[in-house]
Amino acid sequence: MAQEPAPKRRRLSPPSDALPGFTKWNLEQDYENRSRKSKKDTQHKKLPIKTADGEIIDQAPEPELAKDDDADSFLASDDEVDSGIADVKADRLPKQPQLSSKEQILQSKEDLARMASMLSENPEEHIGLLGPLAEVADSKNVTVKKLGLATQLAVFKDIIPGYRVRPLGKDDMQAKVSRDVRNLRSFEQGLLGGYKRYVYGLQKLAKGSGSNDSNTASLGTVAMACACTLLEAAPHFNLRNELIGIVVGKLSGRPSAGLDQDFARCLAALEHVFKDDDSGHISLEAVAQLAKMLKTKNYHIHEGVLNTFLHLRLLNEFSGKASTERVEKAAPREEWLNGKKPKAYKKEFRTKREKKVMRERKEVAKEMKEADATVSYEERDKNQAETLKLVFIAYFRILKARVDHLMGAVLEGLARYAHLINQDFFGDVLEVLKDLIAEAEADTEAPDDDDEEASAADTAVDAAIARNATRESLLCITTAFALLQGQVDVAKSATSLSLDLNFFITHLYRLLLPLSLDAELELSSRTATLKDPNSLPTPSADSRVNVATTTVLLLRSLSAVLLPPTSTKSVPPLRVAAFTKQLLSANLHVPQKSAVALLGLLNQVAKTHTRKVAGLWNTEERKGDGVFDPSAGLEGANPMAATAWDGELLRLHFDPKIRESVKMLERSVRE
Repeated sequence: MAQEPAPKRRRLSPPSDALPGFTKWNLEQDYENRSRKSKKDTQHKKLPIKTADGEIIDQAPEPELAKDDDADSFLASDDEVDSGIADVKADRLPKQPQLSSKEQILQSKEDLARMASMLSENPEEHIGLLGPLAEVADSKNVTVKKLGLATQLAVFKDIIPGYRVRPLGKDDMQAKVSRDVRNLRSFEQGLLGGYKRYVYGLQKLAKGSGSNDSNTASLGTVAMACACTLLEAAPHFNLRNELIGIVVGKLSGRPSAGLDQDFARCLAALEHVFKDDDSGHISLEAVAQLAKMLKTKNYHIHEGVLNTFLHLRLLNEFSGKASTERVEKAAPREEWLNGKKPKAYKKEFRTKREKKVMRERKEVAKEMKEADATVSYEERDKNQAETLKLVFIAYFRILKARVDHLMGAVLEGLARYAHLINQDFFGDVLEVLKDLIAEAEADTEAPDDDDEEASAADTAVDAAIARNATRESLLCITTAFALLQGQVDVAKSATSLSLDLNFFITHLYRLLLPLSLDAELELSSRTATLKDPNSLPTPSADSRVNVATTTVLLLRSLSAVLLPPTSTKSVPPLRVAAFTKQLLSANLHVPQKSAVALLGLLNQVAKTHTRKVAGLWNTEERKGDGVFDPSAGLEGANPMAATAWDGELLRLHFDPKIRESVKMLERSVRE
């Protein structure tokens, strides 16, 4: 019989010595005994610092925040918890010390200098610094803002290219280009964006020029100077119309305000632009804006604005004739130089090979001309013709409106541009000048004795009007003769054009004796005997327009009447004798310098018209009978019956120059 296996016994736990080590771990107790530390509570020791004395100090770690026990309990309210957290954060944030105004300026100078130097050294790579540079200029500190505007101006003057940047369209942005072209476009667009922001900022700041607030006025002055400098330095670049608008906006101020610093700076900028404009585009845009501004302001502007027209290059370069409506093209150079067409020249024989070489050379020359951006003469003449039309429109509208304080500037401008006025327009111009002289005579008439209501102020105003009216009369006479003297063909055909200047000659003869008694004969319209704080400043030597004295205007008029440049035979003997006798009488009353100048003119007249004036010094050659009457006018004065007895009195004059001038005059007559 088989033996049965013994029943299995339950295996008991081994003794403690035989158990593995991990069975002895009490995981819960270990977790309970573990310290409560988070990552936020870890402290990092800071590096030691070295003081100015050389002592090394270890920086203490930040103190731990004491947590409130109630903050984590449900008994604390939400508001208390939030406020506690806010206080803790406020205590932990480092408090930055407020910089003083002087420190802000020094720090801004360093930042501006660093960015400006980087932009100037490599503008293509650092063109993105224009944004931070503009942010520094937007500071609330007025001094920092001025420094920022000046720094941006210097940077733009350095990095602006010599061509106009074209804004990119959608097709240009999507087109595939090389890396160099892409970099160049990125630079141009970045430059154009920063330049627009700068110019538009100048527009806003320039409006504060002349403000009552000192900070606003100073910022406006800086902005105006920056705009004028940019217009002078880079008139070819973008936003040219905006810069011109800033300048014209300042020039539209009231004429009673006078010439302040900003006003004079804008005038100088326009004159500089007019002188350096080769193509005529900039001058045309500036004159168009000026003409529009004049019409909007109803010509209530300072006369210095009109005087800027005299600096246009078309006075020396443009050779056509123009009016307010049309422009005549100039004749070919050979015709107006020789007076006839050139003779036909013999055509030179060339072979086919030579002709082919000539065509290739012309094409190469044309390409080189386009590459060099040479100004086309046809394009320049077109721009100057349009500019001249706008100038004449402004002049004649002012004459029609009879703007008193601008009449002198307009008449002198017309005298300068007389050689560019169309022949068909001469009659209208002379009629306007005659009307001005008639109005001047009406203003100079003495008031009635029965009028006792006129005050002393009205009398002073009437005296000022009389002086200005006499000056305007002389300017009208000078302008009328300048119309003919500037064009030889018009002087020859004066009869066919019905141009009669006897009215101006007669009026000049009637003015001689009253002018000799004028106490302010040697003073100009801008000369003051005493320094008036409200008077205009003295203009510079380069811009002396409408500042001639009455004596100078008189000498110009007399030279045009007695010594015309075309032909001396056209002056009748009666006119020469009458003016000579009247000038000798006037020399007895005029001041010393004016007497010397008039005697010098009479000396030239005596040399040119010796036979026509010899009868005044020699009674045997006298051709007239009767009595000389200087008050009867030029036609009825009967100068041939007079004698030059005034010269004997001038021989006894206290001034040795006048005595010597009289002797030279008599010597010229005898020769």
